[in-house]
Amino acid sequence: MSGNLFNAISAEFKTTAVEMKGWPKPDRPEIAFAGRSNVGKSSMINALCKRKKLVRVSNTPGRTRTLNFFDVTVEDKSGKRHEVRFCDLPGYGFAKASKADRADWGKMIESYVKGREGLRAMVCIVDAEVGPTPDDVDVIPWLIKAGRPVIVVATKVDRLPKHKRIPRLQEIEKKLEMGKGEAIGFSSTEGLNLDVLWARILGP
Repeated sequence: MSGNLFNAISAEFKTTAVEMKGWPKPDRPEIAFAGRSNVGKSSMINALCKRKKLVRVSNTPGRTRTLNFFDVTVEDKSGKRHEVRFCDLPGYGFAKASKADRADWGKMIESYVKGREGLRAMVCIVDAEVGPTPDDVDVIPWLIKAGRPVIVVATKVDRLPKHKRIPRLQEIEKKLEMGKGEAIGFSSTEGLNLDVLWARILGP
């Protein structure tokens, strides 16, 4: 084990799908990652899995247009292993996408969120530097209303001066009508709060 409380010991691509018939069998707890285009979902998944290229990181917003599934085994400090599946959802709010594409993506995501057996939680990613966008403000309450536990993560906090990080998290929580301390500040670059996020993902 490394110095971390949680250490990903294996991570591999499972499959990609655009509709229910392509989803893998729900044989392990599943965590989905959602956020606006180019918010850093791929970098976050790579950091959690301690892989540099498990998920392709693109500078082109809107490149992910499918549901991409990854099987991950993580070991905690006691040596217990946990098997989970990550689902990387298409980014929302991509201005250059056609209305038809947006509609198709919306249907795909809604079908997944409402119908996916074994979906334990949604990790909703907000850019700490930018703050919640109108899309974030719309999507996150919708996910909660759909009955899925939501973990809000403010990523790219390394771009903020350290004395501004906690106030920014508090601003995000207020705008999203969250409780104090619920949002997690995160940085793939610094490896900040990887253990905190893993603990929330795995639950009690």
